[in-house]
Amino acid sequence: MSSSSKYKLEYVWLDGYTPEPNLRSKTKIVDKEPKSLADLDLWGFDGSSTKQAEGKSSDCVLKPVAFYPDSTRKNGYLVMCEVLMPDLTPHPSNFRATIADSDDLWVGLEQEYFFYQDGRPLGFPVEGYPAPQGPYYTGIGYNNVGDIARQIVEEHIDICLDAGINLEGINAEVAKGQWEFQIFAKGSKKIGDDMWMGRYLLIRLCEKYGIDINFHCKPLGKDLDWNGSGMHCNFSTAYMREKGGKPYFEKLMAAFDKYKEEHIAAYGPDNHLRLTGLHETQSIDKFNYGVANRGASIRIPHSFVKNDAYKGYLEDRRPNSQGDPYKIVSRVLKTIQSVPTT
Repeated sequence: MSSSSKYKLEYVWLDGYTPEPNLRSKTKIVDKEPKSLADLDLWGFDGSSTKQAEGKSSDCVLKPVAFYPDSTRKNGYLVMCEVLMPDLTPHPSNFRATIADSDDLWVGLEQEYFFYQDGRPLGFPVEGYPAPQGPYYTGIGYNNVGDIARQIVEEHIDICLDAGINLEGINAEVAKGQWEFQIFAKGSKKIGDDMWMGRYLLIRLCEKYGIDINFHCKPLGKDLDWNGSGMHCNFSTAYMREKGGKPYFEKLMAAFDKYKEEHIAAYGPDNHLRLTGLHETQSIDKFNYGVANRGASIRIPHSFVKNDAYKGYLEDRRPNSQGDPYKIVSRVLKTIQSVPTT
């Protein structure tokens, strides 16, 4: 049988590392092109090498939950998986299997990150620091963004769109070597699947350039005047989009305030280094909201309050760049669902 009759399925999953998991993957060669999830078999891996099992009983199971065309490989597909125990119950590290979902929850996540090479942000000199922040955000020109980064982010756009991931935009960010991409999807599981796959494709793409992606929210530390990285969460439900109103909005914000500690717990590690009240953040121990306020916990777009409608979407600016999108969106949905609409 010729290679053109074979299909490469890249099974992708999250390992058992903490505080947040890493992406893992391996390739399965099959004879039949998958048309639906039903065409994708369960598969296994050595959980003792991913902190998901002991060596004396190391088998873990991969359950396909979403798949995407992979334009970087001939006859390639990407398969997002949940991890199961040998008895096919969810593995303790499998958070996706535990979260609520909602057909009318729309989410846009803004993934910030740093390109890293030789242990420092891309474009940083061997010793010292580049020119201060200012020209890098949405910047152009070799002095501001270099050449390799632009090439990578352009390729990443095409690969994600080819995969059917709704990547909505990119831009250079405030710090040297820092960039962002945005993904939109409907449902807490769908946005989690797509964002994890978007991350996977970026990390894998960077291999051929000898560059790594640093998702830590404050890789240069909180004492230096360099921006951290967030993953702002823009969210709405059908009720927020279609009905809204100031009374409901105020009840919703009261709930977000009530559960602020639960939100911070779900929003990624080391957020105390980033949420300091500086660099367009609110302090980690406070909750506030404001129209067009990028120093608030929740930013209210002008369009939301237009004509006193209080209708549309809101932006939670507290999630950080290393956070697990499944956990972030699950927590947002839980808080929304705690607020009655009648």
